[in-house]
Formats: sequence, C-alpha cells, structure tokens
Amino acid sequence: MRFAIIGCGLIGAKRADAIAGLRHQLVVAADLDRGRADVLAARYGGRATDDWRAALAADGVDAVIVATAHDALSAIAVGALEAGKHVLVEKPAGRNLSEVEAIAAAAARGGKIVKVGYNHRFHPSILKARSLVDAGELGPLMFVRGRYGHGGRIGYEQEWRLKRDISGGGELIDQGSHLIDLAHWFLGDFTAVFGQTRNYFWAADTEDNAFLTLSTSQGAVAWLHASWTEWKNMFSFEIYGRDGKIEINGLGGSYGIESLALYKMLPQMGPPETTKWEWPFPDVSWRLETAEFIDAIGEGRRAIGDIEDAAHTMSVIDQVYRGSGQ
Repeated sequence: MRFAIIGCGLIGAKRADAIAGLRHQLVVAADLDRGRADVLAARYGGRATDDWRAALAADGVDAVIVATAHDALSAIAVGALEAGKHVLVEKPAGRNLSEVEAIAAAAARGGKIVKVGYNHRFHPSILKARSLVDAGELGPLMFVRGRYGHGGRIGYEQEWRLKRDISGGGELIDQGSHLIDLAHWFLGDFTAVFGQTRNYFWAADTEDNAFLTLSTSQGAVAWLHASWTEWKNMFSFEIYGRDGKIEINGLGGSYGIESLALYKMLPQMGPPETTKWEWPFPDVSWRLETAEFIDAIGEGRRAIGDIEDAAHTMSVIDQVYRGSGQ
C-alpha cells in the first residue's frame, strides 16, 4: 500500500518505520515544520510538503496516517476520508466526542476503514492477556484495575498537551484514554461513569491526575488512575476473573520490562498456580498495529480499535470532564 503521513514528529516517524518494515511505501510526508517532513521523506523515499491538503491530493495515495496534535486530528482525518482514503488517526482522534463522531460519520459516508492509534492493544503482554481471556483461563471477568503515569519534565506546563484548546484536556485524555480503551476491550461498553480530575502539581489549565470508576450493564467494573505526578514512570493493568487473575507490568524502556503473570485459582484455593512471561525486547506495538490496519483494509472488515471504539472511549472522557465542570 502507498501511504501519506501527516505529522512528522515522534509518532509519525514510528509509523513511517512500521510502513517500511512491512514493505509498504511512503509516498508523501507532510508537516507544518517543513524540515521535519524533509527528514522523514528523505529517510523513507517519499516527497515532502508543508500542506496536508497537498498530501491528500498526491498521486497514488491509498491510506493516510494522521499524527498531529489533537486539535488537527479530526479535520485532517475527515478531509482524508472525503478524498477517498483509508485512515489511521492517532488517539484520541479528536479533542471531544463531536470531533470523533465527525470522523465516524465521514467513514460511514465513504465506506472507508478508520483505525485509531491505540497502540497499547498491540503490546505483546496485552495480546497475550487477550488470548488467555478468550481461552477462558480467568472464567467470567469481574473487574480490571489500571494505573498509568509519568512525571513530566522541566517546562512540561508549556507544552501543547497541557493546553486545553489544543489537547482537549489533560492526563485523562492523554494516558487515561489508553486505560479506558483497554478496559473497554476486555469488559465491554461502560454504562455508568464516575470520575474526578485534579491538578496537583503542574501550573496548567488541564488536570494532571484522573481517577475513574466505570461499570458495564453486567456489573463489571474498571478502576483506573492516570497521573502526570508518577515520579517513577509506571504501567500496571490487572484483569480479574472468577477463576484467576492476570497482572501486567511495564511497557519497556523507562516503564520497565514488559511482563505478564497468570495466577490460576486452584480447586482448594490457597496460593495460586503461577505462570510468568517477559518481553525484554524493543516495542513492536507500532508495527503490529499498522499491520492490523493494512489487513483490515485488505479484508474489508472493522479494524481492532476502530473509530467506533474511540468514540466510546471519548464518550467516557466527555462525561468525566462534564462531571468535573470542565
């Protein structure tokens, strides 16, 4: 397939690397910073532009990856769909539910595939958990508990992620959206939403901590905390069933070695049967997710983690912000 990438920062570069690794072609790279587009285009053999509309009009583009700041995600994704392209738009696909729903409506009108870049679904520990749950290893699921956070950096309050007009929110829409997406993938739609946001440290108009309790119509509960005051980077995601528990820790790099432990309840209860896996390897989630997007296009099916899933996640975020008076 032939791709255009719009937004040539860190995430756009990860997508370009995935495209090349999967033996597909980057046709054009676009960024308001023409220098960044030039670097990416030169590295992967495409051409560069500072005009995203020109990228959509380039000859031979089959699909578009949108990897901009949040305030441009929806408009560019809708433009790509109206130009007849399939779209992979980075999470959270917009600043609010109406922006995400605009993408879903454009996809429905044009009959195109839209995948949203919730790459955490494609970390090996999460994929292993999905296979264990699907195989019935935990029995009926009861609840999940998730924590995700980092500590920012000097000058973080001046960056775009802490500016509400650009980002749409703070840590809830940033790392919190990954936790909501994962909890939704395992438990299903949330019909009751309770959350609180707080600004404890960073001098910004967005929250640096978010605390959520979400439940499904069947009574399964997700208890989630996302934090920009997690001074040692961490990721923890636990899935509890009637017959056992999965505990995932780490994402590699500064988050620690990615690992999964399966604790199986024995008939006599007591200490569980325990099996552990570790993945001390480079992050493969970007390549696996990009491959899923390409496969979904080829097979004419919904992608894992599509625009409808993203709309559900954003609906939870919107409810929390409204409840917090934001």
